Amino acid sequence: MKLRQLGSTDLFASEIALGTAELGLDYGIPAHGQHFRPVEGDAIRLLHEALDLGINFVDTARVYGNSEAIIGKGLIHRRADYILATKLVPLAACDLGNPILGSRIRQSIETSLRTLKTDYIDLLLVHSASLEVIRRSSELLEALRKMQRKGYVRYVGASVYEEAGGEALERGGFDCLQIAYSALDRAAEETILPSAQKKGIGIVARSVLLKGALTSRRGDLPEELSELKAAADSLEQLATAAGMLLPEMAFRYILSSDVIALCGTAHSKELHSAVEAANHGPLDPSLMEEIRKINVSDRRLLNPGNWPIL
Repeated sequence: MKLRQLGSTDLFASEIALGTAELGLDYGIPAHGQHFRPVEGDAIRLLHEALDLGINFVDTARVYGNSEAIIGKGLIHRRADYILATKLVPLAACDLGNPILGSRIRQSIETSLRTLKTDYIDLLLVHSASLEVIRRSSELLEALRKMQRKGYVRYVGASVYEEAGGEALERGGFDCLQIAYSALDRAAEETILPSAQKKGIGIVARSVLLKGALTSRRGDLPEELSELKAAADSLEQLATAAGMLLPEMAFRYILSSDVIALCGTAHSKELHSAVEAANHGPLDPSLMEEIRKINVSDRRLLNPGNWPIL
């Protein structure tokens, strides 16, 4: 597994990172009612399998059910083998300026440290930071830097949507951004990726498979998402013609940019497929141009938070 430097940090992360929401939550497109989180033993085996495959970046969050606890228990003796990213408890704009903001941030970090059974977090992210939170992030960033100076956190970043990403890059102060980026949701290519590269800000791409929409599980999407499903069907036709499966093409498309791609999964087969896709290298430029011709007119459908399921 090839490593990529995360922005200007000294973190060199595997091209594929393991996202652990599915280890602690029932997450994703529920395929015929069978989409459930794994039992603890299976989840721990998957964590070790990821590290053994060369994945050295593990992403989690305080709100991913018991995923932090599973990581702490399962990887306590392999802490030096991986980069650990977790996220604060979610913060709203009304939390900023509150006298207890600093203590709330400290408590979130201390809880994560205890649960993850570690002395430090490599990358701490503000979870789903809204545009308003980013605009008013001065006090928030100072609280995070204070924890950084204490040695609890090595680098800080934010998980963002849409305009919040551009605002975060403009304001500065973040070492890394986690953004939604997929073969159908390509808005980041216009502004976020070029600006991040210029400023030395690391980018981690989530929703590479659009919560399962760019897999065979899209057949279980409701009628309200028919436009999204049709676009994914068109992508699959391109993938088939190129001699690959759609998830492989989706990962290779993302990795053609200077990003780290999150593979959020609880399934060994999907994990291996993502690693194999990365090992096959970037896509042919002509195929990438064909992919860019396929669009979803209603951008709301590209945000799983707007889907009428789960």
